[in-house]
Amino acid sequence: MVGTERPVLERSHIAPCGMNCALCLGYQRTKNKCPGCWGDDPNKPDHCRLCTIINCPTISDNSSHFCYECSKVPCRRLKRLDARYRNKYGMSMMENLEEIREQGMDDFLAHQAERYTCPACHGLLCVHRPQCLTCGWTRDDHEAKAKPSRKAP
Repeated sequence: MVGTERPVLERSHIAPCGMNCALCLGYQRTKNKCPGCWGDDPNKPDHCRLCTIINCPTISDNSSHFCYECSKVPCRRLKRLDARYRNKYGMSMMENLEEIREQGMDDFLAHQAERYTCPACHGLLCVHRPQCLTCGWTRDDHEAKAKPSRKAP
């Protein structure tokens, strides 16, 4: 049965860099599911477990545990991560951090749920895949249909 409500996102889904772990393929997969950046689990990929951002002492010491409180933001690692996600997935860690800082976590989570809810099944979309992992709805198909076609004169 297809749900009609948006997925519920929690603060624990948001990594210090601004990544919404609930949108990650590793978090959404059914086998060897990753618990997210804040989770401690042997299924967490090594690149996540050894991440310089989650292990940054400045993040551990600041009150929010987010990069936006760091005097060095954006550090080299965050710049590279942000650039990769902007180019490959159309998502920005820096924009996420700015939204959290300026609007607050509750508004950010509500915006993320709105932006990443599948219009077909109301499941949570994966930032790493163009199709919904629950029902197969594809962003590319929807975007192509939404664009007006240009007819030759």
